[in-house]
Amino acid sequence: MLSLRRFQNERRRDIAIIGVASGIGAPDTGCSDGPGVLKAIGIAEKLSSVERHARWTTTISPAGDRDKITVVVECAARTASAVSSAMILGDFPVVIGGDHSCAIGTWRGVSQAIADEPLGMLWVDAHLDSHTLETSHSGALHGMPLACLLGVGSKMLTNGRQVLRPHHVAVIGARSFEPDEYALLRGLGVRVFFMEEIAQRGLEDVLQEALTIVQRGTAGFGISLDLDAIDPNDAPGVSTPSPSGLRATELVSALARLRDHPGLLALEIAEYDPYRDEDGKTLRVVTDLLAAVLGTRDLATESKMAMVALERRYGAHNYDPLPVVLVKGKGVYLWDEQGRRYLDMMSAYSAVSLGHAHPRIVEVLTRQAHELAVTSRAFHNNRLPRLLQRLCELTGFDQALPVNTGLEAVETALKAARKWAYQVKGVPADCAEIIACEGNFHGRSTTIIAMSSEPQYKDGFGPFAPGFQRIPYGDSVALARAITPRTAAFLVEPVQGEAGIIVPPHGYLAECARICRSRNVLLICDEVQTGLGRTGKFLACEHEDVHPDGVILGKALGGGMLPVSAFLATHEVMQVFKPGDHGSTFGGNPLAAAVALEALSVIVEERLAERSAKLGRYLLSELRCIRSPLIRDVRGLGLFIGVEIDPAHATARQVCDRLMARGILSKDTHGTVVRFAPPLIVTREQLNWALQQIRHVFSDLDRELRWVA
Repeated sequence: MLSLRRFQNERRRDIAIIGVASGIGAPDTGCSDGPGVLKAIGIAEKLSSVERHARWTTTISPAGDRDKITVVVECAARTASAVSSAMILGDFPVVIGGDHSCAIGTWRGVSQAIADEPLGMLWVDAHLDSHTLETSHSGALHGMPLACLLGVGSKMLTNGRQVLRPHHVAVIGARSFEPDEYALLRGLGVRVFFMEEIAQRGLEDVLQEALTIVQRGTAGFGISLDLDAIDPNDAPGVSTPSPSGLRATELVSALARLRDHPGLLALEIAEYDPYRDEDGKTLRVVTDLLAAVLGTRDLATESKMAMVALERRYGAHNYDPLPVVLVKGKGVYLWDEQGRRYLDMMSAYSAVSLGHAHPRIVEVLTRQAHELAVTSRAFHNNRLPRLLQRLCELTGFDQALPVNTGLEAVETALKAARKWAYQVKGVPADCAEIIACEGNFHGRSTTIIAMSSEPQYKDGFGPFAPGFQRIPYGDSVALARAITPRTAAFLVEPVQGEAGIIVPPHGYLAECARICRSRNVLLICDEVQTGLGRTGKFLACEHEDVHPDGVILGKALGGGMLPVSAFLATHEVMQVFKPGDHGSTFGGNPLAAAVALEALSVIVEERLAERSAKLGRYLLSELRCIRSPLIRDVRGLGLFIGVEIDPAHATARQVCDRLMARGILSKDTHGTVVRFAPPLIVTREQLNWALQQIRHVFSDLDRELRWVA
């Protein structure tokens, strides 16, 4: 007999696939060819890996012209024998059935192999499958297997045995059934998770409770999955489709948690109908589901791994991205190569503040690209002047200097400040100093990292440019003490982003502005991330009614399409530049200027700063209501929010990984803070969905903490 403990401990058991090519129990017999199609496409080879071999062991087909019950009983007996034999040999059985009546044989075989010890069951189905011959309106036997396994119905089908005990069974995804079916299960004490509850709680939360049910007091559990549990938009290839079902990507993600689970004894997937399968969508879902549970790789996963491997092979390792390969973006959403949708809660560090593929930006980009894209600044063009005018009108500055990236704009500001110090303030040549703050992030050029306080940014890149000093962020007294006759400028972020969304004390920036004016020092605000509506004002410095001598803009200025940045300043500062002092081949090109001008119009006309202020207050308030030992602090301004994680319990990267599994993309900073900065076009409803997933992530991590404790 089977050594259950050994079977459970050998997590990398070989996979024995058993096909049951029967559609006799269903109203549409097309599903009988489902197992054959899956075998023909080489599903066994796709599920094989270095650690785990999969093989198609047998295909069971109905025989004879006898009545349906007799044929189903005979198929069930042969299926039970094949499953039991596979388990006794130490293999993990995977049954791929035509109609769901195959379940009678699958789980009878598992029960036999484990010597009738209690068996738990995750029954994933749109239907309750709990009719009897007396209650069935259609007489279709595929509507009866769960009742049969619970010992209810025809004695021929039940074989006089109760394979499953009701309090070890959890039904997930039910939405199409008869009242007498539910009455039967409710009377027996079976836990049913209807779609309404799943929509409210989330599939991950429901699965967690279901796992408790099927594991408590059992020798292990099985998964019986009828593909009609999935929404037909995702999986149309089933005999009895039912609308408003489980989303395929969510189910794949949820079941992937059971990979290598020692309590999982067998897996069954039923009702694939190749004749109803539009564009092979259901076939891909079946492959993904099997790969998720069995811990093997399907073709889509292999494609993702290939892309990741290519990037690691041929790209410098200066980033550590999350393991997702993105192929499409629209609005607040991104899609990976498997078609899974994610809510973007990072906005490419504010570069996508207007959302992905904003239709107005796409239209302007396309039209201008057909007309004129790049000329260099050796000539005038008809797009740049309008952009410069609009930038100055919106910000109140006299002049603007266009460049490509935020780093270039910072370098431009540094050059302007130094030359102003020499020509206007009278600082001796090559003696100008710039004051910056601890925790700053202004870029990673060799000049800029000289004022960084992050050791990694400097490691191995010296010698560093002189002329910088740092002071504590949020401390205006420290600024006053640091200023000398040689100080040219104070460069500061109104809210520090890379440092972990650090908001200074109220009044800090206004006091810094007063100090700089009184000491003849330029105040330059780096608003590459915080500007253009991100914090709830057009510029973050407006929160304290501060108008600095210069401001640095970027990221969102490109409308999520192109790198566009600019340094804006007073005439007194900008007049230090003469032709040839500074330049950029691509800076201010017609294509970038047209896109940036439209981006500014979108920000103003769609009132994105006001949206950020309102929704930011809501998101910040809701995040602060989450009670978790993992959270040390929640802080932010507008839709620019950081959740600080206690490193004694977890890393922010772990939280981001869990969020990704639930369909939310974000990124940590320095392993301690999770950033939430969605596109400013996000809706309250979308934020509510995100909050639900965030709460689930912290709830799961809290539960795991208690288990460890």
